[in-house]
Amino acid sequence: MAPDLSNCRVLREEPLDASDAKWTQLKKITYNNAENATKIWESAVRPTRPSNSSIDAVGIVAILEKPSGPELLLQKQYRPPIDKICIEVPAGLVDEGEDAETCALRELREESGYVGEVIKGDLGVTPVMYNDPGFCNTNLNMVHVRLDMSNSDNQNPRPQLEENEFIESFTVPLKTLYAECKKLEAEGYAIDARVLTLAEGIEVARQFKIV
Repeated sequence: MAPDLSNCRVLREEPLDASDAKWTQLKKITYNNAENATKIWESAVRPTRPSNSSIDAVGIVAILEKPSGPELLLQKQYRPPIDKICIEVPAGLVDEGEDAETCALRELREESGYVGEVIKGDLGVTPVMYNDPGFCNTNLNMVHVRLDMSNSDNQNPRPQLEENEFIESFTVPLKTLYAECKKLEAEGYAIDARVLTLAEGIEVARQFKIV
């Protein structure tokens, strides 16, 4: 039977013993606050960050160059913590010895089959972004990638997904991304913050005529 994201659902939830945790750890942080008082903070930590890396992962803003206008590559992927299919940009963890650009191009090809080129200049790789700093230390660079649709490799892209990785790729026009996010949410999908932040930025720029 072919994989079908509609099969995905949470079956049960239970406490996770720290000795069984591979991808997350919990920490109790003792710190001094602005009033010079000692306080406690609970935090989640990702233990997989390479020793020579300042980031855990990359997110990839992959732009398809089409005669009708630029389109953004998006993905549908089930996420058990929220028990929903999430609309995301391609992303992945950094391997030992990789920089953000190398990781982005590798993950893009593995997850979608597309071959891209990192955009040159300041837009290529963003400053380090912290996903939820009040809760965990996870961070990433967003990497902006151009997809040349005249490249033969991009005519019939073939993903190289890992076992137990089920991802559906699709594209939406960049100029209508905000409206597409609202439509997808109404259909029951969860919208990843990286997607909606990009959409919101485009909409703000349009509304306030700053570009």
